[in-house]
Amino acid sequence: MSALGRVVRSGVGRRRVQTLVIGLATMMAVAASVLGGSLLVVSGAPFDDAFARQHGAHLSVQFDAGKVSAGRLSRSKDLERVSGASGPFRTATLTPQADESGPGWPMTVVGRRDPGRDVDELALLHGRWATRSGEVVLSADSWLIPTLGRKITFPDLPGGPTLTVVGVARSVTQTADAWVAPSQMPALTAPGSGGYQMLYRFTDAGTAAQIAAGDKAVTASLPPGAALGEQSWLTVKKSAERDTALYVPFLVAFGALGLVMSALIVGNVVASAVGKGTRRIGVLKAVGFTPAQVVRAYVGQALIPAAVGAALGVIAGHVLAVPVLAETEDVYGASSLAIAPWVDLAATAGVLGLVAATAWASAWRAGRLRTVDALAVGRTASAGRGRWAARLAGRLPVPQPVALGLARPFARPARALAMGTAILFGAIAVTFTVGMSARLGQVMKAKAHDAADVVVPAPLPDFGPRPAGTQKRPEADPAAIAAAVEAAAGTGRYYSAATVRAAVSGLTGTIDLVAFTGDSSWGGYTMVSGRWIDSPGEAVVPTPFLAATGARIGDTVTLTGLTEPVTVRIVGEVLDPRNDGMQVFTDVATLTAAHPDLTDTSHHIAVTSGTDVNGYVTELNKDLAPLGATARAGGLDAGGDMVVTLNALSLILTMMLVAVAALGVLNGVLLDTRERVREIGVHKALGMTPRQTVTMVITSVVVTGLTAGALGVPLGVALHGWVLPAMGDSVGLRLPDSVIAVYHGAGLIPLALGGLLIAALGALLPAGWAARARTATALRTE
Repeated sequence: MSALGRVVRSGVGRRRVQTLVIGLATMMAVAASVLGGSLLVVSGAPFDDAFARQHGAHLSVQFDAGKVSAGRLSRSKDLERVSGASGPFRTATLTPQADESGPGWPMTVVGRRDPGRDVDELALLHGRWATRSGEVVLSADSWLIPTLGRKITFPDLPGGPTLTVVGVARSVTQTADAWVAPSQMPALTAPGSGGYQMLYRFTDAGTAAQIAAGDKAVTASLPPGAALGEQSWLTVKKSAERDTALYVPFLVAFGALGLVMSALIVGNVVASAVGKGTRRIGVLKAVGFTPAQVVRAYVGQALIPAAVGAALGVIAGHVLAVPVLAETEDVYGASSLAIAPWVDLAATAGVLGLVAATAWASAWRAGRLRTVDALAVGRTASAGRGRWAARLAGRLPVPQPVALGLARPFARPARALAMGTAILFGAIAVTFTVGMSARLGQVMKAKAHDAADVVVPAPLPDFGPRPAGTQKRPEADPAAIAAAVEAAAGTGRYYSAATVRAAVSGLTGTIDLVAFTGDSSWGGYTMVSGRWIDSPGEAVVPTPFLAATGARIGDTVTLTGLTEPVTVRIVGEVLDPRNDGMQVFTDVATLTAAHPDLTDTSHHIAVTSGTDVNGYVTELNKDLAPLGATARAGGLDAGGDMVVTLNALSLILTMMLVAVAALGVLNGVLLDTRERVREIGVHKALGMTPRQTVTMVITSVVVTGLTAGALGVPLGVALHGWVLPAMGDSVGLRLPDSVIAVYHGAGLIPLALGGLLIAALGALLPAGWAARARTATALRTE
């Protein structure tokens, strides 16, 4: 081993605390970078690969067959902005029968001769394509279980046609729920109904504005109202990436905190090592080391623990990514998703490069020192710094050890600033995590929408095969249940909610149509904008529904898939992440004609003041038992796997940041204590007890901890105010102020004291070492 290598190895072994601090800081930064980078790759890769492979449609448009002909639509393929088009295909929204228990949910059926090639090439996953009447190919994303050979019946159509499933396919842009041969469509389309579907690819389609321009180009020459609806590939892409995209702003915040903290701590550790080892630097230069070799020695002492920390960070990033990647493995048929090796390499190289640059900048002073000057410097720190602070602290009505500790940061302002910066980032992380947990609780409260004390759930759908010999489940009578609820002692106010499946022209798949009976405004629905429904014909919808349909508050939308189309006017935007936000809330009177027999109804009850909820539920269930219903006490869902994962990740990353901050404090206090060994010995000789010594050392970080905590709380609140809306945008949700504003004045005080706690934790070990030091040994130290 070369002389330079021996110097590096000796420095790493001798400065164990500094080595640990650098390694842990680097591990934190690499772990967050690997996790965040892998999610950025995973969230977009499956959809982008499938879209390119299947030549996905940039825009799918549903046209009214009564207002525009197939020949006229065919001519739209030659328009200037259009690079490719497929269609027109006959299409219809139909409701098949799930089984003998009753009808299922609406689905979009399209007549296509083959899976296509140039635009929206369907991926045939199982079976074959439908080539003649009586056959159907189901979408892999359909609500119907896509089993080959399954019979699907449409009892509402003339003749009750039955189709046999011969294949399962997937459209990357979700252009339909099922496909049949064109010869089958006349039997599935009532006279004067149905429509055409056109699929377009544009020369420029990377932004919503370019899609809107393409949409305008293909519909400008058509009769008004010919286009019933459209679906952009950007909407589908955003929906596909929604789950993993939610984590990205959150991880970017922690990654940035980790990177900045790593740079600051490495710079502080190396600068402290240079300042403490000035005499050693002089010795190295005296025996022949060049300035460049001295700088490389200190950079190497930082890079070795950083490299170990980076390796551990890669492992930690992979472990933390497991629960997140598990949620995306089924996206577009991906059997397994793994972190790309280049993400590991990029994160490791980037963090190590940052460490090297920071260490080099801090060690540059060592290379510039003159040998004679370095050899003449002793270890004892200058006694002239901070005297004004010591005199001021001595006048305070506090014990002398406390006064000595309070004045110490002013004797070493640069070191106190470095420790304060580490505490600052720890306080920011703690504040952000507390806000994150509270915010997720608010979102889950909004998701549950249930401020009711007691709930009578709707009966579960009776879909799927039934064991032989069993009978169909009796249907509960909503009117009888409502009468029992109203007659029960202790009932305050209540409403009922019935959910049916419907469709929207231009959109594939179905939406949840929720119809309320009674005053539902108190039910816990969190409004983003507008107001709640108060009359028939009005509707409230979530943000993703507005984005998918291009509608705004005040617009009208037409719901299909019911007995007859229903037009509703949107009066409000509600926070609702369920069913990807594809829901419509309205009054039951709106559906009187289109769906008069709503039976799958839930009832939500608020009991009167002073009523025991459990006793109320017991008595109510006695009346509900003959009706085939059961009441239960209301309560909010604690959340799903995503909430648990986010809370766990935020807690783990925060603990890592706090540990790094505490170790940064430990490093600074340890250096300070070792420099003051002789001074501590003098204090002990004059009668300072071990307990007073501990008090003095811990008090030396009080000012730094309180200041950093006071600054870290508003910065953490600001970070929360940036990350939380970004997380909402990533899943297509706008968050109201009631969800974002989770901090309150009184609750910020304990968070501000968190900086003091981090500082005290970091100072405990050096304080114990100083208290145990023998007085004679300390006095002999030079």
